Amino acid sequence: MTDKKKTAILALGALMTVAAVGVSAVLSTAVVNHKRYPVFGVDVSNYQGEVDWRRLEEQGVQFAYIKATEGSGHVDESARRNIESSAETGIKRSCYHFFSFDSSGHTQAQNFISTVGRDEIDLPPVVDIEYYGDKLIDKPSRDEAEEILLPLLDELEDYYGTKPVLYTTLPVYYRYVKPICGSEYPLWIRCVQTEPEFVDWTFWQYDDHGELDGYYGDERYIDFNVFSGTAEELEELTIK
Repeated sequence: MTDKKKTAILALGALMTVAAVGVSAVLSTAVVNHKRYPVFGVDVSNYQGEVDWRRLEEQGVQFAYIKATEGSGHVDESARRNIESSAETGIKRSCYHFFSFDSSGHTQAQNFISTVGRDEIDLPPVVDIEYYGDKLIDKPSRDEAEEILLPLLDELEDYYGTKPVLYTTLPVYYRYVKPICGSEYPLWIRCVQTEPEFVDWTFWQYDDHGELDGYYGDERYIDFNVFSGTAEELEELTIK
């Protein structure tokens, strides 16, 4: 085994260990080559409070994902305001759904669809699948996850006419997303220590302690992301 391969394996193991134990205090240390990845974006939820979308656009935000729903019944308090306000800018925007291991894919899909209209998003919708609560310790089986996830993805694809993006962490990617979905869906990977070169990503969340002007909630930070291609290539993802 070459030294380069050994280094890559050790780095991957370290990253997965950090993510698996849920160490929220680990600071973002990833270094991004913005010449290689020039398309910058953010994701927001009710934690960011009132958002001045024009101010975000002035600071170079080119795309944004807005939290819309969670599970089968929860709708983010700021979803409607953010959807409507972001439409007044040139930011390419869409919405994400926080996946639940505890309710059916059909009812989760209907929750999202009833909240986000086809003509209210520019980019494919996102399903955010990660551990929460006791799921980090009491992990659902792959079969249990598949039974919920695939119907959810199918219904969203049927309604919006495009394959959803899957947002995830490295441990969840290797445990559920890769074996269930393969490379069929665009991937948005959270990896705040280093560039995730060992997965084929479309979006990369590289910093969960970013700071910008223009949001006025309880949360001081905002998530920073990049797209894997050019602005023209991002345009190709736009829902027609």
